[in-house]
Amino acid sequence: MTHQVHAFEPPERFVAGTVGPPGERTFFLQARGGGRLVSVALEKVQVSLLAEKLEELLTEAQRRFGVDLPEVPPAVGDNEPLDTPVDEEFRVGTLGLAFDVDTATVVIEAIAAGEVEAEVELGDEDEVDDDDEDDDEPDEDLDRLRVRLTPQATRQFIERARRVVNAGRPPCPLCGQPLDPAGHLCPRHNGYHR
Repeated sequence: MTHQVHAFEPPERFVAGTVGPPGERTFFLQARGGGRLVSVALEKVQVSLLAEKLEELLTEAQRRFGVDLPEVPPAVGDNEPLDTPVDEEFRVGTLGLAFDVDTATVVIEAIAAGEVEAEVELGDEDEVDDDDEDDDEPDEDLDRLRVRLTPQATRQFIERARRVVNAGRPPCPLCGQPLDPAGHLCPRHNGYHR
């Protein structure tokens, strides 16, 4: 079976977004460019970790390579909903990050979950490289979404991703579990509604 590589270098738009009401949201990464629209589904924790690791990657690129980083963009940014139709190409199993020193761009690769594998793998600070290929590549027969972003576009993506993750149900001040509009059974109150 052949695999597809959806490459956007650079995309016209690359965002994290959701479909559905809080508590039932499905998270997506969506790239648009060249008349194409690709949406891939992933977990909320993957979006949160992606934003966190992208921030670390930018900081490390600045420290190691002297890359000029833009200021944190204003909170307004891109608040538009996902482009329609939102057709899931695949569910993300692995996320990979790299910094290309030659072009001063961030490369994000979302790889489809294999039949056995479904985990989050985000590079740490030591994996900042100058476009070297890893020897332990995930299965080459899996679909992937590859996006190349400028540091400015990466900052905008990070800010939107954080807003999307935080836009869900508010946490219970006692136990931290999400509160439904009708409340929830709080373990800290021995099962009484909060």
